[in-house]
Amino acid sequence: MFTNKAKDGRNNLCGERIARLRKQMVPKVSQRALADMLQIIGLDLDKNAVQRIESGKRFVTDIELLAFARVFGVDVNSLLEDQQTK
Repeated sequence: MFTNKAKDGRNNLCGERIARLRKQMVPKVSQRALADMLQIIGLDLDKNAVQRIESGKRFVTDIELLAFARVFGVDVNSLLEDQQTK
């Protein structure tokens, strides 16, 4: 039977990678600052949504995934890489 969760029970594959990329930004970027950056490019997310995505408690839409990739300057596929195989 198919479920909408990753093997570890998370609701997304990209949250851990998003958190890692955010923390690697120079200067350091908070979840609130990341939400502000996303809003500047037209994606209406708040700090709480970013926190829930990073912790795996929230699903991520394709539109949101594109916006994260744009902010981080990475390919969408790099956000979806299975962290368990790394």
